[in-house]
Amino acid sequence: MAQQVQGVIARAKGEPVRIETIVVPDPGPGEAVVKVQACGVCHTDLHYREGGINDDFPFLLGHEAAGVVESVGEGVTEVAPGDFVILNWRAVCGQCRACLRGRPQYCFDTHNAQQKMTLTDGTELSPALGIGAFAEKTLVAAGQCTKVDPEASPAAAGLLGCGVMAGIGAAINTGNVGRGDSVAVIGCGGVGNAAVVGAGLAGAARIIAVDIDDKKLETARGLGATHTVNSRSTDPVEAVRELTGGNGADVVIEAVGRPETYRQAFYARDLAGTVVLVGVPTPEMKIELPLLDVFGRGGALKSSWYGDCLPSRDFPMLIDLYRQGRLDLDAFVTETIALEDVEKAFERMHHGDVLRSVVMF
Repeated sequence: MAQQVQGVIARAKGEPVRIETIVVPDPGPGEAVVKVQACGVCHTDLHYREGGINDDFPFLLGHEAAGVVESVGEGVTEVAPGDFVILNWRAVCGQCRACLRGRPQYCFDTHNAQQKMTLTDGTELSPALGIGAFAEKTLVAAGQCTKVDPEASPAAAGLLGCGVMAGIGAAINTGNVGRGDSVAVIGCGGVGNAAVVGAGLAGAARIIAVDIDDKKLETARGLGATHTVNSRSTDPVEAVRELTGGNGADVVIEAVGRPETYRQAFYARDLAGTVVLVGVPTPEMKIELPLLDVFGRGGALKSSWYGDCLPSRDFPMLIDLYRQGRLDLDAFVTETIALEDVEKAFERMHHGDVLRSVVMF
């Protein structure tokens, strides 16, 4: 029988979010209903509210979540009721050309639940990234549930569902940071600081954090940055070169998503170095670079979508590192809040004084 629960709804562009009653149907074939325990407040949710993703209002916000599987539909074998899971927004299909080549992390046909959650008047909701986890319960495709160690803190574990995984993966999976490498990270919000952590996990010898906010740089140093650069007062390209023997960094991770910071990343890398774009640009943004410089500097210019992660591979491994005390996910949880505090969390996000506010249920 369908259930009625409370969830955070964005009804129109720029309007404050509100808590409303939503209807969660029983899971159909290949689907699961998850009782949400924790959900991080991510910039992507704010982008949805502002109409920056699409205009399929009303949205059921929230996607960076962990919880317990309550029920599953026909044919579901990968998870069962009672499993503690992290939700992901890329349930791989197993049949597309990427999956068949053994590269499921690049799946070109990821999917979500077929049924729609609705308002009580029958209005269909668009769940953020196919999840919609600012709700007491949500309906997802079973492949969006990744089973992990239930001893992990839900508040910390859920962050792997988006921002922390994006940053760690940008360093480890996309950037292929290796032992002894030099790494610069431009933009030290939640994703950028996760990239700092990822570079450390990969064995980077020098990790340079770049931002315009000294508080964010202090946080980055606490998470493993060996050097910090305030780009409001210092040319970050020259600073990164100076800190790397005049050469530039082996890997530069751009976690802002703006043309000016991408140019900085491009010129702050060493010859044959790698630039990884993990910051999300807006549709109107464009970048212009001398083609001779693109050719002459060699190396690789990459974009990192969800940290090129494969949830079934990466989530359990990172939770194991967390449980062993080798990955401090708790450091990313700035505050825990109630469902009705999401709008206030968006305001705090604008001020840049949180890594993550996490809704607890």
